[in-house]
Amino acid sequence: MKSPLHRKVRVDFWFFTKAIVIAALCLFIVYPFYTILTKSVFSSKVEGLTLYNFERFFTKPYYYRSLLRSMVVCSMTMVFSAIIGVFIAYIMTRYNVPGKNVLHVLIIMSLMSPPFIGAYSWIVLLGRNGLLARVMGAIGMTAPTIYGRNGIIFVFTLHLFPYVYLYTSGAMNSIDSSLEEAAENLGMNKLRRIMTITIPVVMPSILAGCIMVFMTSLADFGTPMLLGEGYTVLPVLVYNEYMSESAVDPYMASALSVIIVACSLVMLGIQKLVVDKKNYTMSTLRPPQVTQLHGWRRFLIAAPIYIVLFLALLPQIVVICQSFVERSFSGMVQGINLNNYRTILSRLGSNIFNTYAFSLIAIVFIIVIGILVSYILVRKKGKVASIIDTLIMFPYVIPGSVLGIGLIVAFNREPLVLVGTAAIMIISYIVRKLPYTVRSGSAFLYQMDPSIEEASINLGVSPMKTFFTVTTRMMLPGVMSGAVLSWITCINELSSSIMLYSGKTSTIAVAIYQEVTRMSDGTAGALATILTVTTIISLLVVFRATKGKVKIV
Repeated sequence: MKSPLHRKVRVDFWFFTKAIVIAALCLFIVYPFYTILTKSVFSSKVEGLTLYNFERFFTKPYYYRSLLRSMVVCSMTMVFSAIIGVFIAYIMTRYNVPGKNVLHVLIIMSLMSPPFIGAYSWIVLLGRNGLLARVMGAIGMTAPTIYGRNGIIFVFTLHLFPYVYLYTSGAMNSIDSSLEEAAENLGMNKLRRIMTITIPVVMPSILAGCIMVFMTSLADFGTPMLLGEGYTVLPVLVYNEYMSESAVDPYMASALSVIIVACSLVMLGIQKLVVDKKNYTMSTLRPPQVTQLHGWRRFLIAAPIYIVLFLALLPQIVVICQSFVERSFSGMVQGINLNNYRTILSRLGSNIFNTYAFSLIAIVFIIVIGILVSYILVRKKGKVASIIDTLIMFPYVIPGSVLGIGLIVAFNREPLVLVGTAAIMIISYIVRKLPYTVRSGSAFLYQMDPSIEEASINLGVSPMKTFFTVTTRMMLPGVMSGAVLSWITCINELSSSIMLYSGKTSTIAVAIYQEVTRMSDGTAGALATILTVTTIISLLVVFRATKGKVKIV
């Protein structure tokens, strides 16, 4: 018998596919982050290899406080998201909440809206000249500030609590009701049953959702950039170090990027450990019973959900209303019309075109790559498949600004110059958004019985033809669901686009950020409305294709 070292490697379509995928991942993921790591150990102030940048970070309050601030923001956001998400999940799974299915869709919709639009909307409401701030001031009240740490946490929480809700609600629906009934028979009241039985059983899912909240808030750039006002967190610090007009320090920016990557990898490792603990066995022969409430009690128990969801969706409402308001240079309302839309079509039409063109091209590649990679991960398991899975998921937990710096550093010189081109924007979209499609496609493929493919092969159809004519067609609904979610996040992408765009490749998200900083609320609202409407239409497509069973976590 031949040893594993002497076994022949089967050279077929999947061998070349794996090789091409690995090569692409090395070129566009490993190499950019390698260049960042390399650049981080050099400095313009010290010759040769040095840890000078890291020494500066951990000794200068300006730098290390940004890490502490990021940890505070992410931790507080995680705690508040957990409280809200678990509460809503319990109410939605245990009671006959009015409009439950609609509420579920709206919760997902609030998650899909980019957080920086939420930040912009709350500035419109509670900023120094915000609508609610003026109203409260007129009646002698002081409006709470939306700026600084508390404002960032507030916006993040309203945007990210759906992660905890989605993870937890799925777990709560799988609990065997006999556990809670046994506790009730032992004399436990409802609150004690929840704290001693329900919560501990679903705790792995709660923690998985919390870690997603932590990583997402750590990676976000737009919200702290708009609301921070001196409260600088790591992604903003990276942007300032690399893009500042007064003191650009690419070496320090690279060191900061390495620190963020290290933090993200730690959280990714924790996530994997937590998710692995989700595989507890639970009998679902007796699913939890939905308590039927009637009259005012039914609406009273759902009232907190309505309030939270209203606040979460308020940014979209504000954005749409703001888009029709025309203001003078002094900020006075001049009328309600479509002038803002006329302005953006004439002045920012290229941004709109770029957003949809780049995203569509990226989605084509994402669908093709997603189908192939999903099949490799599920049907061609092995060390190579594990490497591919790890590399593809890596950019998912890394801030877009860090990826942007990596791509700039890696592809700003011969033999491959991509900086300033549309290609580098599209590549960043593919790299950051591919995990949605791969995860969705893999989950769908796991549910497919391999015997269907085996039957096709037994009937004389070649394995390759079986893959393209049978497997691919059956995978397509799952892949397309993930692709639509990738599309939504592509058109809303800011953190990498703000680093990579040029005058000719600017997108809607970049234009919104620029218009907000210029206090052009009307045009920013019109641009944001276009993204919001596109997001809603895309989600409706997903819900229709999946019959409402969309899975995004």
